[in-house]
Amino acid sequence: MEKKGLYGLIAEFDTPTDVVNAVHKAYDAGYRKMDAYTPFPIEALNEALHLKRSKVPLIVLIGGIVGALGGYLLQYWASNIAYPMNIGGRPMHTWPMFIVITFECTILVASFSAVLGMLALNGLPQPYHPVFNSPRFELASRTNFFLCIESDDPEFDERKTREFLEQLSPGKVSDVEH
Repeated sequence: MEKKGLYGLIAEFDTPTDVVNAVHKAYDAGYRKMDAYTPFPIEALNEALHLKRSKVPLIVLIGGIVGALGGYLLQYWASNIAYPMNIGGRPMHTWPMFIVITFECTILVASFSAVLGMLALNGLPQPYHPVFNSPRFELASRTNFFLCIESDDPEFDERKTREFLEQLSPGKVSDVEH
């Protein structure tokens, strides 16, 4: 089911400094549901947007622990419970022989967790986003910088938000339709 109507307002800026200053002013004005689009990463935007720390490292840690335990327990089960063979009088459970496979399972599950966790937390794959409807948005991948304030922000009022964005001296302020 597709939503119809206004997704938000997007302002176009010419320099990274302009968009960072605009984000600071928008945050100070009380806007919280906003995003910035730039042709290259800008560290100051993370701080200006007050982005939360990523949960991917925790997901990778949990995946690595699960992989290590799974690999170790699988080897233990196979060599001591399902198919016990005492060859040459060696002990049934010798942990040093399990280290290599345990390490490999740790890396395998942690790396899959990293990829799947990143995709899930980013909401990907997302072949469509409403900002793609904005005229001139293709310049976000080449030369220009954009700030979009979403319509579901508690402070959003179309007229007041448009006036606020126009006070920031952008090149253009456009509607973004769903």
